[in-house]
Amino acid sequence: MKNKNHLVSRRHFLVTAATAAIMGPLILRSSAKASTPVGKLNHACIGVGGMGWGDLQNFKKHPNLQIVALCDVDENNLKRASEAVPGARTYTDWRELLKVEGDRIDSVNVTVPDHNHFAIAVQAIRGGKHVYCQKPLCHDVAEVRILTNEAVRAGVITQLGTQVASSFGDRIGVQWLREGVIGKIKHAYLCSNRPGAVARYRLEGPRPAQGQEPPSNLHWENWIGTAPMRPYVPEIYHPTTWRTWQDFGTGWSGDIGCHIFDAVWKGLDMKPPHSVIAEVQKSWQDSPERRADTWPQGNHITWMFPGNKYTESDVLPVEWFDGEFYPPEEVRALFSIENYPAESSMLIGTEGALLIPHGKMPKLLPESKFKDYEFPELNERNHYHHFVDACLGGEKTESHFAQSGPMTEAILLGTVAIRVPGKLLKWDSARMKFPNYPQAEKYLRRKYRKGWRVTGI
Repeated sequence: MKNKNHLVSRRHFLVTAATAAIMGPLILRSSAKASTPVGKLNHACIGVGGMGWGDLQNFKKHPNLQIVALCDVDENNLKRASEAVPGARTYTDWRELLKVEGDRIDSVNVTVPDHNHFAIAVQAIRGGKHVYCQKPLCHDVAEVRILTNEAVRAGVITQLGTQVASSFGDRIGVQWLREGVIGKIKHAYLCSNRPGAVARYRLEGPRPAQGQEPPSNLHWENWIGTAPMRPYVPEIYHPTTWRTWQDFGTGWSGDIGCHIFDAVWKGLDMKPPHSVIAEVQKSWQDSPERRADTWPQGNHITWMFPGNKYTESDVLPVEWFDGEFYPPEEVRALFSIENYPAESSMLIGTEGALLIPHGKMPKLLPESKFKDYEFPELNERNHYHHFVDACLGGEKTESHFAQSGPMTEAILLGTVAIRVPGKLLKWDSARMKFPNYPQAEKYLRRKYRKGWRVTGI
């Protein structure tokens, strides 16, 4: 059924959804391989509200990319995007877009709530499309592992939406770590204590028992997608508060973790952790209702990673702090307790320390020791355009899934630890098991709703 460049009606949507349910699992394997297009890249934007609007604007600015299709479950978002990209074909169901567009598109970006990342991205990859996916790569650890393997197998170009990874600051931080400027690394402290962020995750649950009819512009069935059906409630889920709910988001560490972890992961060539443990907000831990539905508003996660040539010992402790949990005072004092960047990573080495503030230039500490150390010269890079250029035959992307997938796995292991606070989880990456505490393995993967199941998971 072809889309005629207008918003589908609710009746049309219900017929499409019913047909999809009858047909069974969402994903059909394809032998299609991504090819390098000649001239312009024909691109589809899946999710054009909120962060998706910004992604659309960035892709639109590339001279060799043409946005030919748009998709959003909210018709108000879709209308705005259509006005910005006249002539683009429009959809409210991503399944219909991928089916109808077929060979008419070369690439997609996935900018929707976390719980639907995997289903969309893997379908696109199995259809031979290049994929730019917002962070975190997926909602669950098992999804990340499958998506990473599928992307490598298909040979498509991929990029995780860690835009700051292409900035001068993060890339210089990576280079300095690889060059051993501060010696062998002993410990890493990562944090996201952004002022006002607690309000972003202010919901304490439990979820409302009663809902109401969704507004006529919102296709609620499609918004829910793979997650359990929940009644629509204004201002609770759509458009932004979904991140605090376990059904849809990955909490504070999942939201920002990929940004803060990125330079550390790449600079130290990190591998899967040996173990992970989490300390959480006490009021959340003591509330069965909140623990069943929402993410805490404060977390302290500690991973033990295997050491390598960049580290002082055979293990590397990495700690994450957010909400009411802050890096130790003695660590912040290396720079300034009062002016310590709210979102940053601090790496302690045998010859000094490296502070990488999110979105800003890194600092070598103590400043007196490194005052004459010069910044390396790097070419300017736009994260979105780097993806497009790679699709058109350019150099490898900054955050391709083979690299950012294992990092996302480690971050999402932190969200598993959050759900069993205080329990040290030993991680067997090859078997995807917690040998000492198998009870936590149920949090590695979800059961998808009937009609939205994905082949292979």
